[in-house]
Amino acid sequence: MNIINVVLADDHVLVRDGIKALLEDQEGICVLDEASNGREALEVVKKHQPHLLIVDIRMPELNGIEVVGEISKSYPNVRTLVLSMHDSEEYVVKAIQAGADGYLLKGASKDEFLKAIHKVASGGKYFTGDISAIIMNNFVNGTTTSTTTQEEKPVEDPFNLTKREKQILNLVLQLKNNKDIAEELQISKRTAEVHRFNLMKKLDVKNLMELSNKAKEFELV
Repeated sequence: MNIINVVLADDHVLVRDGIKALLEDQEGICVLDEASNGREALEVVKKHQPHLLIVDIRMPELNGIEVVGEISKSYPNVRTLVLSMHDSEEYVVKAIQAGADGYLLKGASKDEFLKAIHKVASGGKYFTGDISAIIMNNFVNGTTTSTTTQEEKPVEDPFNLTKREKQILNLVLQLKNNKDIAEELQISKRTAEVHRFNLMKKLDVKNLMELSNKAKEFELV
């Protein structure tokens, strides 16, 4: 069994102790170290290079969003899961823009918490149900940032996406992974991977954030 090495970053000792106690009771998860503020979190990540950083948003020195942004740039192999009491759209969107791989509320159940850890650590994305709705609302529909008026004409698709590529685009923006896409479209996982790769290449984007912005900009969905 592959061990998931974890670092915890939260300025509340009781919260860290509770999470640590929960995780240490699980096979396959090892808590390497802890941090009580943002700068300390970066130092600990630099030292241990863990598989996963579980980070709170509200912390002294650097906040969790700033930490996630720095991790995304400096340690791209370290996965980040934001664990917060805040479900406001502003926090969620900023965390995702910074590069967070998951966002979970502190009121989540033990089962959901462990599911999120395994999903994110294995390379996937995990956003709790209400958070997914916020993502769709902001990035896909653009309701919080769109300046489109009724008089404006739709932007033409300069990418010449095929019908299948548009289907893939819609599913990717719903945070579906390759396995989910394959099942939805009744194709092989490998075919889904190829379509997804070609889509990202065609739109010249490197991540979900860039894909979402470009899809919104050119009204592809």
